[in-house]
Amino acid sequence: MKKIILSLIVGMMLLPMSMKADEGMWFLMFIERLNHRDMQKEGLQLTSEEIYSINHHSLKDAIVQFNGGCTAEIISKDGLVLTNHHCGYDAVAELSTADNNLLKDGFWAQNKMAEKHPETSLYVRFFVRMDDCSKRILAKLNPSMSEADREKAVNAEIALIEKENNEGGKYTVSVKSFFQGNEYYYFVYQDYKDVRLVGVPPESLGKFGGDTDNWEWPRHTADFSMFRVYADKEGNPADYSPNNVPLQPKHYLPVNLAGVKEGDFAMILGYPGTTNRWMPAGGIEQNVKFAYPAWVEGAKTGMDNMKKYMDQSDALNLVYASKYARTANYWKNRQGMIDALTKFGTASSKAKQEAKFDKWANKPANKAKYGNVITNINKFYALTNEKSRHDNYLSQLFRTSALGNIARTLGKQVDAYVKADAAKRAQMAPAIEEAATAIYKDLYLPAEKDILAAQLKLYATKSTGYKIAPMVEKIGAENNNDFTKYANAAIDLSIFSSLDRVKAFLQLPTQGQLDNDPLYALSTNLVTHFTSKSDEIAKAQNDYGASFRLLVEGLRESKIGAIKYPDANSTLRLTYGKVRALPADKRNDAKINNYTTLDGQVKKYKKGDEEFDLPVKVLEMNKKKDYGRFADKDGSLHVNFLTDNDITGGNSGSPVLNGKGELIGLAFDGNIEAMAGDVIFDNKLQRTINVDIRYVLWVIENFSGAKHIVDEMTLVK
Repeated sequence: MKKIILSLIVGMMLLPMSMKADEGMWFLMFIERLNHRDMQKEGLQLTSEEIYSINHHSLKDAIVQFNGGCTAEIISKDGLVLTNHHCGYDAVAELSTADNNLLKDGFWAQNKMAEKHPETSLYVRFFVRMDDCSKRILAKLNPSMSEADREKAVNAEIALIEKENNEGGKYTVSVKSFFQGNEYYYFVYQDYKDVRLVGVPPESLGKFGGDTDNWEWPRHTADFSMFRVYADKEGNPADYSPNNVPLQPKHYLPVNLAGVKEGDFAMILGYPGTTNRWMPAGGIEQNVKFAYPAWVEGAKTGMDNMKKYMDQSDALNLVYASKYARTANYWKNRQGMIDALTKFGTASSKAKQEAKFDKWANKPANKAKYGNVITNINKFYALTNEKSRHDNYLSQLFRTSALGNIARTLGKQVDAYVKADAAKRAQMAPAIEEAATAIYKDLYLPAEKDILAAQLKLYATKSTGYKIAPMVEKIGAENNNDFTKYANAAIDLSIFSSLDRVKAFLQLPTQGQLDNDPLYALSTNLVTHFTSKSDEIAKAQNDYGASFRLLVEGLRESKIGAIKYPDANSTLRLTYGKVRALPADKRNDAKINNYTTLDGQVKKYKKGDEEFDLPVKVLEMNKKKDYGRFADKDGSLHVNFLTDNDITGGNSGSPVLNGKGELIGLAFDGNIEAMAGDVIFDNKLQRTINVDIRYVLWVIENFSGAKHIVDEMTLVK
């Protein structure tokens, strides 16, 4: 273990040490050497061993990845899990019906027997340990390899490492690339798949502010939901069973009721998804001018066509609620990134750094290795700018149109089924029917026809700088780019128009019927075109992959690059900073612009509005100042607060902890002014928006009458 730590620290110590405390997504195993002293100065009262230990229980044992895309934390000795409302949204929507709408009305289990298990897979992932495997993997590579050969060699070694460490399937092992393929680490996890809903506030609280307030401050949202992890009687992971018992975790977080003030230490542990802090200037420019505008327009087209059906009934709203929420979140995020990256001239700043690097790279001692790096990178982006626009229009078609994407999902399985023999088909059929059931439960044919037609029109008319899919070009030319008639007919005639038709085809499958299916043929043509590339682009992409890796290596070696932490990639990280206000804002009634109150939430109230309506009970309780034991010392009930931690998507649901490792809040959003944060950290503007834990408890105990759930927790007064 000492050898592992030393080798990694030597690599990281090559970088400058002037980074501000609030920037960085840090590996837990290096906290002692890289961050612990600075964290103590800021207010940390824990040892590094209390944060990360492989031999004793520590904070890491209370932090879980929630269903692959969010973070959550264990907050009781009986496996109670806290995460965001938007993280639990899909599970709650699945458990809801028009007559028993948990999403709309909220839900709190009166006892453990009443906790609800969704049929769709839901799991939490515990982090066990990590290790360095850089030398082992890099020893299998050489500079003369193509990117494809390199990837093949890396994947072969990864497969061996995963097999060696999973203990016969007990653990999930994931090997990840860091610093653009210059380092590799493996992570050992244990997954628990029996996860049940304990409670969720009504949507009017959990999504208060809707799309209007998303990514905005001041904020007043109860963005939380609660689940429970179950295990077998020995505490091991097990599939759902009524005989399972609540997990007794190695560690759970105590909950602090003291509240926060400006300058208080705050750290967040979680699973940030993706950052691009090493992205070249050309990539930023491509995103701002080509990729993201297409993403935004495509997402809005899908949203508008979903919404007109969602507004027709509660039942249809439930069908598209999850997809709409996901699409809307990224729609606003991408527009915010366009605005922020443009405003701050991020591409220009990166270009200046790269010009400095290019000078260094072309010195005699460096030229052989690094001399062509910037040239190759810029050539790739110049060749692919229009393709990136094209691909983003098409990707939004795939994201919002379930049937337009059928060749990549169900169609791929059905094609393999048709080609299989009778014995193999019998094995495949249950999985195909399960996949089909999942697709068609969130699908309404009139809406799907409109979504597909609108996305095809947008794609055909806006992706003008790169050749579009041949079928779309032909259909568009024949119909003046009005795809309504074609989309309606293709869906009506398709075996993929309903679950019953898919099941019927599985009984009498023929390759000819599948190949001639109009919807499958269209989708296959779109997918084939999406994944194809010219020989020129393929070569440029190969050169780019090698050059980007060398750019990161060279920036670290030359110390021209100031970043000393790897990009986020859904591995457990720690970020630390402070409770920190934004400049005064007249929209916020709080005395300091680092928190919001229930009074402020009520002032936003609009009766009957889908984004700003509130339960009558909240209005009444606020009028009486009925805040119970969760009122702040200033007499108000604090709702959300700000810190300057460094987070991104995937951190949703992450615990915000004080210097003692006690829970003070729940991270759920960032501010739109610093939306460039995935590419460049802004020390002045970057903020994390958090739910005050006292508001969480007030909603559960006082508003919802579920004090028995709060009683499970260890409260620090």
